[in-house]
Amino acid sequence: MWRHGQTSWNVERRFQGKTDVPLDETGLEQARRAARLLAALQPTAIVSSTLVRARDTAQSLADLTGLPVGPDQELIERDGGEWEGLSDREIAERYPEQRVRWEPPGGETSPQVAKRVGTALERHAAALGPDGVLVVASHGAALRLGIAHMLGLPEEVWNRLGGLSNCCWSVLTEMRDGGWRLAEHNAGTLPEPVMSDDRAGDDRA
Repeated sequence: MWRHGQTSWNVERRFQGKTDVPLDETGLEQARRAARLLAALQPTAIVSSTLVRARDTAQSLADLTGLPVGPDQELIERDGGEWEGLSDREIAERYPEQRVRWEPPGGETSPQVAKRVGTALERHAAALGPDGVLVVASHGAALRLGIAHMLGLPEEVWNRLGGLSNCCWSVLTEMRDGGWRLAEHNAGTLPEPVMSDDRAGDDRA
């Protein structure tokens, strides 16, 4: 679950949502660096949000692996409604009550995003072979909420799952019972096996 690289709106702390903002030069370099690391996972499939910042991030990995990028409209970022293009400060000033609830007028709710993205992630994961490795290039809110859906977390604890930095990723592994485990979160390096006395190591990969 790989968040796109930096954009100018990220730097300006503007709500992007489904607005199609491209990567800036830093974001392009972030994507190239991350792709070199993620290629070591030997992915068997790459899918991406249809927004250009995610597509270009995914393409950096496709260039190294030779894999095609499968576009999926269901993986786009949260619809920010009237908040799109506004800075954090502008949102706080104009929409104080909605900001407390994090409900952009005219946009999507968190449960709507979680279901949309989580369902898409599950569909792509189900299409993998037994030893398949899927890389998904998408967006911060979309991925965080989609991960919460896949893990079966109740809505009241979703905020305990931290956000993803630009071009960082999270790794989910399938457990023996068919559920999912969060193995790495907001990482910028490849995951390594965790050796401990905790039974949290009991999964397939």
